[in-house]
Amino acid sequence: MAIDLSQATSRMKQSLDHLHEELKKIRTGRANPGMLDGVMIDAYGQSMPLKHAASVVAVDGQLLQVTPFDPSNLAAISIAISESSLGLNPSDDGHVVRVPVPPLTEDRRRELVKSLNERAEEARVALRNIRHDVLKDAKSQQQNGELSEDEYNRADKQLGELMDEHHRQIDNALSTKQAELMTV
Repeated sequence: MAIDLSQATSRMKQSLDHLHEELKKIRTGRANPGMLDGVMIDAYGQSMPLKHAASVVAVDGQLLQVTPFDPSNLAAISIAISESSLGLNPSDDGHVVRVPVPPLTEDRRRELVKSLNERAEEARVALRNIRHDVLKDAKSQQQNGELSEDEYNRADKQLGELMDEHHRQIDNALSTKQAELMTV
């Protein structure tokens, strides 16, 4: 009986997808509607993602426009954006919220690169945990006689190759985002 790595592959892909979503939230000095994906607003007595209460479009490279589905949420949207950790200062005209995206300073770029590296390391840790779980299961199967030593070693090698591939994808995503951030 061989080890089925499809579940490990699926979990690793989820970790990678999570990293990509996290990287989208880090602003690069250019307006991108995905920047506001993590913003939660208080509307109708509950907290909800901004994208469930408004549409967000990039008017140009330096301005986002947020149009609420319900105009009564305009103030809540403006407050939520200004209180987010994005460092943005929205203004509203009674119909839409305009969010100017200021150019990043060199210091802020360096802070964001640190944050990128932290998120990439979190993804690497998640991959290592997945690998550990699979090898632990394989080891217990080997001890129960369900798996031979050769099959265990083969699974370990395949898992190593899978890890290498996902580490390359993390490194590629990280270097792409870093280049995007450091471009003035």
